[in-house]
Amino acid sequence: MLSRTYDSSGWRLIRKVFGAPSNNSENLGTVRQSSGLECAYSSYCYCELDAMSSPADLVAMAKLAEQAERYDDMVEHMTKLVESTKEVLSDEQRNLLSVAYKNVVGARRSAWRIISSLEGKEGHDESKRELSKSYRQTVESELKEKCNEVLKLIKNLLAVAENATGQEEAKVFYYKMQGDYYRYLVEIEPPDSDNRKRLSEESKKAYEKANEESKSYLSETNPIRLGLALNFSVFYYEIENDSSKACELAKTAFDDAIAKLDEVKEDSYKDSTLIMQLLRDNLTLWQAEEEAEQQGDD
Repeated sequence: MLSRTYDSSGWRLIRKVFGAPSNNSENLGTVRQSSGLECAYSSYCYCELDAMSSPADLVAMAKLAEQAERYDDMVEHMTKLVESTKEVLSDEQRNLLSVAYKNVVGARRSAWRIISSLEGKEGHDESKRELSKSYRQTVESELKEKCNEVLKLIKNLLAVAENATGQEEAKVFYYKMQGDYYRYLVEIEPPDSDNRKRLSEESKKAYEKANEESKSYLSETNPIRLGLALNFSVFYYEIENDSSKACELAKTAFDDAIAKLDEVKEDSYKDSTLIMQLLRDNLTLWQAEEEAEQQGDD
């Protein structure tokens, strides 16, 4: 694998994140502490990823890649970490993996939607329509590749979590991720294809498993449980076209969390209330659409 090199802007970022000396030739081999993480600056400037086997180094590089908004690099570091260990991931490692793939896949989902929309607007211009179609298929291929990559990692992480004690929150987290990435694959499949039906069932099965686990082990205000309710309700609304079930799930999660809001932990209050707001926003939108449809039927 080729070595990675970075320009001076990358070095300025290393100083910002890890507190490196201002002279980039000074103490290159020095190991510096930053938020409990160790990073050798020589590993950054002249790093060959194959040589970076330490989990701490991989986490440090993933955090740096996140700061630099180089999410493909972040995915590479976190994938290497997951594949190099059979241990349960820490909360921080788990979240870094999620953030990495969320951004890499999210960018491609957004691109796919835009290209698909433009493709439908090309009208009778056959050449432009073919160009749009070809580009959409390229993005589609990348999206499928990334989704399948993370689904493989999640399967392995779930196997580890299932055989460990005290990993109930991690299992909900991974089953939710599994449901999400199967849902993203469903979105790009033709409406009536057998593959869409199969992927939809896989997504629903993962969400249901996460839902079952969350109700047994997580509090009503836990951000992971609330995030699951948010995404599972979106699955019902957008994939299964079941607005009643979507509203029911979102409303139940919101009402249950409101009833226990005074018990929410201080360190998760911001995340919990943000997701609750998103649940309420979706409910407001979906209920308004349901009312409009009923009025139209009348």
